[in-house]
Amino acid sequence: MHNYRENIGLRRHILIVDDEMINREILGNLLSAEYEVHFAENGEEALKILRGREHIYSLILLDLLMPVMDGFTLIDIIKNDEKLRAIPVIVMTSETDAEVKSIKLGAADFITKPYDMPEVILARCERIIELQEDKSLIHAAERDHLTGLYIKDFFTEYIRQIEKYNPDHSRDLMVLNIEHFHLINELYGRSEGDNVLICIADILSGIFKSIDAIGCRTEADYFYMYAENGLDYEGILKQILAGLSATCPSYHVRLRIGVYPDVDKTLLAENWIDRAKTACDRIRGDYSRHIAIYDNEFYEKSKYQERLINDIDDAIASKDLLVFYQPKYYIQGEKPTLKSAEALIRWKHPELGMISPGDFIPLFESNGLIQKLDRYVWNEVAQQIDRWKKDYGVSIPVSVNVSRMDIYSPRLREEFLELLEANNLSAKELMLEITESAYADNAEQLVNVIENLRNDGFIIEMDDFGSGYSSLNMLTTIPIDALKMDMKFIRNMQKDEKSMKLVELVLDIAKFLHIPVIAEGVETEEQMMLLKERDCDIVQGYYFSRPVPADEFTKFFSDMSA
Repeated sequence: MHNYRENIGLRRHILIVDDEMINREILGNLLSAEYEVHFAENGEEALKILRGREHIYSLILLDLLMPVMDGFTLIDIIKNDEKLRAIPVIVMTSETDAEVKSIKLGAADFITKPYDMPEVILARCERIIELQEDKSLIHAAERDHLTGLYIKDFFTEYIRQIEKYNPDHSRDLMVLNIEHFHLINELYGRSEGDNVLICIADILSGIFKSIDAIGCRTEADYFYMYAENGLDYEGILKQILAGLSATCPSYHVRLRIGVYPDVDKTLLAENWIDRAKTACDRIRGDYSRHIAIYDNEFYEKSKYQERLINDIDDAIASKDLLVFYQPKYYIQGEKPTLKSAEALIRWKHPELGMISPGDFIPLFESNGLIQKLDRYVWNEVAQQIDRWKKDYGVSIPVSVNVSRMDIYSPRLREEFLELLEANNLSAKELMLEITESAYADNAEQLVNVIENLRNDGFIIEMDDFGSGYSSLNMLTTIPIDALKMDMKFIRNMQKDEKSMKLVELVLDIAKFLHIPVIAEGVETEEQMMLLKERDCDIVQGYYFSRPVPADEFTKFFSDMSA
């Protein structure tokens, strides 16, 4: 900054406040070569000069004993004035007691009278000005301009300073996030989004004001707090939500909190943040939970999931991901006949053994890796259908899953068409299951994607119908070729009349739409017969077979209808 000022010819302004003319002249002559020098004869005159022009002054040289208003009074006024307090004050005195008192009041330094060492005066003025300018730059850089909380780099540095001097205190790291914050900006405007951020920051500052804590805002809608251990985070969340409700009553704000309690002091502050943020992010979209605690169980689960994420590429390259096939049987003839199959993924890890799909599929759905997994399955299935045709002369249609993430791929249709061409398949041999939850995300885009795929000849099945996202209106607007009834219906239909009525309702809806129903999870002959009596078309489940590897699936070929 000093070199920059010199290069462009800027001169700092100094105000000399002294009732003795000779002192003003001595200091003025000494400093005028380097600075623009202004003068006042007492504290009152100095205030008149400073008011409204405080931003131009880099330093005040202040005598203490003056008429009208003395230096002590002026220092006290400057210290308590938000605009003036940024100007450093050097006291000019010959009394040791006055020096101590002025420093305690807020003076930055003192110069001893008489002024017999000009080079010392110049050096002290330059040092105090540069220190104040550096302090101002740091203060401007360390704070988030919107909320006034620390930015992340300064937050972690201050944590290190806290731990340096208080290493034995038990503390927590809390991360708070606003769920779907971008929607607030899009629906209500960025200014309203800023208001929400400011409101949360103000509430957090109020809550933690009386607690040994510091706060940070980062990544737009994340807030970090480093505070004493054992706080009531449920209560904190309620206070924030109550404050938001009072400030922003026109829309609902959902928050989630991750806490890493009693942080491990052998780790870095960045590791503490990562653990609290991991806990916070793991409950994204989980409307049954608002607070997650990072503990040993969470740590082990996080390590396990991180291992799965890191190993996915090796699993694909080594074909440790196995595609199993579960037969689907048409049951409305004299005897059940093999109609098609569903592809189901299994992971045989070389070290961890068989990994449940429930462990890795939701994980990959949450981080986007599901697309990589889906494409692996699509390729494996397409190649297998082609092999069965060549080796056994039979065409077995197989349904594959198309996740919500896949729907947004601009090349989805081209990918499937390329897959058919590469494996000599027709569109009807590779059926597409779209999970019901995808129908609730972006219905308009989904309709366009499905219509294009159906125009290419693909058969579209709505998977998990009735699992919680159903909209009967969607069934009238979104083109599908089959409904897959969620297996929970099948499990409960013999337990009570209400569950059976729901099964019948789904079958009636499908009949009205002129599309078949595929019942999943059929385990007993009694279940199969009940569904057959109610005109269910196709069933799959352990009654016929568990999912099996491709080479075992060939035993079902004899069950195919001519």
